[in-house]
Amino acid sequence: MKYGLYLPNFGPFGDARTLAELAAQAELAGWDGFFIWDHVNRKPEYGPVVDPWVALSAAAMRTERIKLGALVTPLPRRRPWVLARQTASLDHLSGGRLIFSAGIGSGQDFEWGDFGEEVEAKTRAAKLDEGLQVLAGLWS
Repeated sequence: MKYGLYLPNFGPFGDARTLAELAAQAELAGWDGFFIWDHVNRKPEYGPVVDPWVALSAAAMRTERIKLGALVTPLPRRRPWVLARQTASLDHLSGGRLIFSAGIGSGQDFEWGDFGEEVEAKTRAAKLDEGLQVLAGLWS
């Protein structure tokens, strides 16, 4: 069995340096994985928000063995060609330690509708399927 940590990317964890330090400590303590959420906009009272790919890149620079990833990347909100470059770059930077997961994303208003993104789950599911095909093609 393997064990990992799973932290939000906002509030007290809304800082890339903080998350990188926690990843380094987790690796020292023997954990197998370090994973963070992928949110773009939390309510202001939740505090600062950090981009997951920037934070995971910082964590990759502070660690050598521990697996890294965002759980779960809401692919319908991302541009697949940009995400393909971000994930490939992080995977190379980390020496192949990236674990990628994707889904349709949670919430409707403050992370989707408020930015003009699709809120209907069925439409987001179709975008997820299409995005996964694009990612697979670009990664190959």
